[in-house]
Amino acid sequence: MQQSDDSGAPSFNPLVVLELISDTKEEAIAWLLSRIRTPQQAGGAGLLVEQLGPGVSAEHKDNPNLFLVGASWERLLSGAEDVGLFKEYSDGSMRGFTCTNKHNFKDFQGDGDGFLSMAECQYIIKHELETLRAKDETHVPGYSNAKLYPGKSIIRRLLSKGILIQMFPLHHKEELKRLSFSWYKKFKLSLQPLDEIRHYYGEGQALYFGFLEYFTFALVPMALFGVPYYMFDWEDYDKYVAFAVFNVVWCTIILELWKRSSATLAYHWGTLSRKKAFEEPRPGFHGVLGYNPVTDREEPLYPNAKRQLRIYLVSLPFVLLCLYLSLYVMMIYFQMEGWALSVHDQDPSFWTGVLLYIPSIIYAVVIEVMNLVYRYAAEFLTEWENHRLESSYQNHLVLKVLVFNFFNCFASLFYIAFVMQDMVLLSQSLATLLITSQILNQFMEAFLPYWLQRRRNKKMIRKVQKKRTPGDKELPLAEQVRLEADMSTYLGTFDDYLELFLLFGYVSLFSCVYPLAAVLVVLNNVTEVYSDAFKMCHVFKRPFADPAANIGVWQLAFETMSVIAVVTNCALIGMSPQVKAYFPESETQLILWTVAIEHGLLAFKFILTFLIPDVPKHIQIKLARLEFESLEALKKKKMLEGTEFRKSVQ
Repeated sequence: MQQSDDSGAPSFNPLVVLELISDTKEEAIAWLLSRIRTPQQAGGAGLLVEQLGPGVSAEHKDNPNLFLVGASWERLLSGAEDVGLFKEYSDGSMRGFTCTNKHNFKDFQGDGDGFLSMAECQYIIKHELETLRAKDETHVPGYSNAKLYPGKSIIRRLLSKGILIQMFPLHHKEELKRLSFSWYKKFKLSLQPLDEIRHYYGEGQALYFGFLEYFTFALVPMALFGVPYYMFDWEDYDKYVAFAVFNVVWCTIILELWKRSSATLAYHWGTLSRKKAFEEPRPGFHGVLGYNPVTDREEPLYPNAKRQLRIYLVSLPFVLLCLYLSLYVMMIYFQMEGWALSVHDQDPSFWTGVLLYIPSIIYAVVIEVMNLVYRYAAEFLTEWENHRLESSYQNHLVLKVLVFNFFNCFASLFYIAFVMQDMVLLSQSLATLLITSQILNQFMEAFLPYWLQRRRNKKMIRKVQKKRTPGDKELPLAEQVRLEADMSTYLGTFDDYLELFLLFGYVSLFSCVYPLAAVLVVLNNVTEVYSDAFKMCHVFKRPFADPAANIGVWQLAFETMSVIAVVTNCALIGMSPQVKAYFPESETQLILWTVAIEHGLLAFKFILTFLIPDVPKHIQIKLARLEFESLEALKKKKMLEGTEFRKSVQ
């Protein structure tokens, strides 16, 4: 096996790290490395791999089974074709990369050095490793319980059996420094460097930050409208009709315009027309071995009826039980609120005034704790449901988490608004819940991970300084790899989108009674940009690029929230004394008019959805032209094949 030198530096450019358990059997290691190095034509991955050297601060407890994976430039280019990478063509359009016409692509010069970003190279290596399949092996050498069969993904089997601990892409120190400086190290009132984020982290991450930026700018008109509204009408809680109408229009338009903005970014990054890769079974998926009728390969099969029984007989009752517990906690909160009010009414003072806010603060903290506990339970249940595909797993997890979080965070506000009909308490509760949740989220997402990572960094630096020479300024590669291996794993944009979803709910549903909600969310989002950027660069391992074309299921979640916002704001308008004054004698007429207006606004919202194209016209034309050229090229190819066949027959 090829070894790296004493400093841990390999003889090629390392891109991805594989970490096996420390007591992995030697025959398993030798077999895995052989399969990774074997050329693609012989059924291997055709990649370069070396074991990480011990480094200057090696200790006996350090895991020796860390392996650096890279690839030759030719292999990366053929991999780019395998994954269907889209790059900018010489005519400015985005086309699928092929090695045969590589010199026709805009940025391909010489041997193509620099044509692929590091994130793209790492994604290609991940794809090649995950599609490395067993041939005639029946099990992983040395592990009779790690069964294999022809066509089974080797990496997924090693992960599911706990032999492979993790696989992660390495940071590039110089690129990371440049990105950090342009992204968050200098405070500036300008747009985020989305192209640079995409170049370093991939499209999925860049789309999240693009959406965060778009959402923040979209909130500015509401914030500007809310400040004077708060200043002049704050004491008169009934005058919220104009703001509620503004809410309805605002939440309808911004999501439609985001689709266009998202499509423009995705086209520019080459993911809009990229074909989705065929999904392999998840590493945790299990079942009875059988044949997949699509791929004609052996893989575990699990009856869908059994999965549905698990969902409807176990998961659904559990979610309903959690919703009942959330309702029970909410009623305890109202009892505490009533007690605080009675104390304040008996002896009004500064301290009893402060006491009025204590129940809301306690309730806000309890909500966050319940959301966290429920999240772990939802993940366990969704894993137990045994979904075959990662997309199916994510959809079921998102649905469970969204339903509970929505109910847990907003049930009390709906109760205050429509059962108690107390706009003063609604405004106070909304403000307290919003501010407390933002403070807790910033602490949990930024300060706590930062503090834990600083402790790990200091420990590693102290170890290195004992044995390094005074002239060294940077960590040697071996120490850098071990430091990154110990970093927290970035679990994707799920929690980030969930936080934005809840903030969108606070603003779109009830901000008409607390106009400063949009201002608070803008301030939160500005700090969120900097804290998320810092976490990505210095707290978490670098994630693999996700070639996303949009924000996925979250677009539907935000659109559902906007529909609920239309209904909620119409109901608040119907309850306002200003509107009630027009119907002094008949409450039925008021309800009918409110429902009619709400239906009209929903119809207007859906008409807007059809009127505003999701993809801008100029991009539609480019995509249509590309499809036309592909069909023409296919026709020519068939004609040439037909001509050659006739010649061979003659």
